[in-house]
Amino acid sequence: MAVISLAVGTVYGASEFVAEQVADALKQAGHEVHWIESDSASAISEQEETPLLVITSTTGSGDLPDNILPLFLDLKDQAPYLPQLHYGVIALGDSSYGETFCGGGRQFDELLTELGARRIGARLQIDATETMEPERLALAWLPQWLSQLTSALATADE
Repeated sequence: MAVISLAVGTVYGASEFVAEQVADALKQAGHEVHWIESDSASAISEQEETPLLVITSTTGSGDLPDNILPLFLDLKDQAPYLPQLHYGVIALGDSSYGETFCGGGRQFDELLTELGARRIGARLQIDATETMEPERLALAWLPQWLSQLTSALATADE
């Protein structure tokens, strides 16, 4: 089983709760969870071979929450090339905000792609207007993401 890093961006705690539920499910599946608590790009670049799962809400006009924004900005400023990084994104948002729906998750996804990282599976976008339990959707999505991650890591090792 793998070590999986989690980076969480939250304003009111929904993304943090989703991340805690995902972390528990990962541990039950035999994985080790590493929480990224640093604002430095090196927290990701120095562990490039550790898969990353970004779980973030959106605030303002499609912006990242304040607690994950410094990490995002340092990644953007340092621009480390991350071709060995496999990642996934769970984005929380509210579709009533139109074009900025899940903007925080989309921004993080786009930046990681620009840095050469490889997204595993589709980005999960959870709409607050459709569910009051985003953790249920995240936990339903997780097994498929883990399966795709396992395949990608096996291919990378060949």
